[in-house]
Amino acid sequence: MTLFVDMDEVLAETYLRHIELYNQDFGENLTVEECKGKEVWQVVPKERQKSIQNHANTIGFFRDLKPVKDSQEVMRELCDRYEVYIASAAMQFPYSLKEKSDWLDEHFPFIHWRKRILCGDKYILRGDVLIDDRSYNLEPFDGSTILFTSPHNIFQNGFERANNWQEIAEKLL
Repeated sequence: MTLFVDMDEVLAETYLRHIELYNQDFGENLTVEECKGKEVWQVVPKERQKSIQNHANTIGFFRDLKPVKDSQEVMRELCDRYEVYIASAAMQFPYSLKEKSDWLDEHFPFIHWRKRILCGDKYILRGDVLIDDRSYNLEPFDGSTILFTSPHNIFQNGFERANNWQEIAEKLL
């Protein structure tokens, strides 16, 4: 079985990093609860939205992310059982390609570089399962899909959902 796994908000804590940086930059105390169902930039004052949107264009943003809880252990087990590929849209942001690859080397060294698809659009993926936090990536996929819960997608329906990596383990291991 071929399994594709997204990076941002599935393996890497991107959403929380946006909130941390926003709070750091503006001396605020924005919380995940305040953002549920939206992108972080959508819940801040209009004049500050661009600063959040620019995080992903900053050197080090993708390199400094924390792994999602339990992702490393479950991914190791999945790699022992299935043909696992990382599939991440890395072409949109200029620094993300190298930073994502370096991040994977550090946090998921058991996933060989040949099993990393750093692309522009995921519609090209053909396999059995896609785990992603973005419904627009899941919609065109021909195989089974799992929507990985992130604060921005909490109210979305229409896909099988996993709220955490333990639920992924229950579904696939």
